[in-house]
Amino acid sequence: MRVLHCNNREARAMLSRMMMSRPVKKPTDKPRNLPPIRVRKEPPTVSEAVAAAQDLADDIEQQVEIAAGLIGLPPDEVRPHVLQAAKAQAAKPKTERAPERIISTGSGLRGPRTVIVERRAGRPLVERRTRPPLDGRR
Repeated sequence: MRVLHCNNREARAMLSRMMMSRPVKKPTDKPRNLPPIRVRKEPPTVSEAVAAAQDLADDIEQQVEIAAGLIGLPPDEVRPHVLQAAKAQAAKPKTERAPERIISTGSGLRGPRTVIVERRAGRPLVERRTRPPLDGRR
């Protein structure tokens, strides 16, 4: 849209009438009634519930209760799966996580505080080329 600055009052009035008389596009379709959204609810699988329980608690009994509550089964049926997953997790070598960096912004005068925790991933492994590049440079 261009903006014109004019010192002539009549020209400004005529220009403004021309701009106001321009037709405005109206939507041609009316909003349609959409069908209701159907949400499919499925309980988690045993392995999904056990993985979630391991992330939420360190104690085996708490993991059993959490997994049983998520699936909707009695704790006695879930306990063997939790114990098996705990053995598998203990046998797996632990990888060292990258250090965390905490950034804090705001203070009491400026409003609520926002805390951002950033974790940097490890460096990706890059394979060395076995042949020289096409242009001959290194």
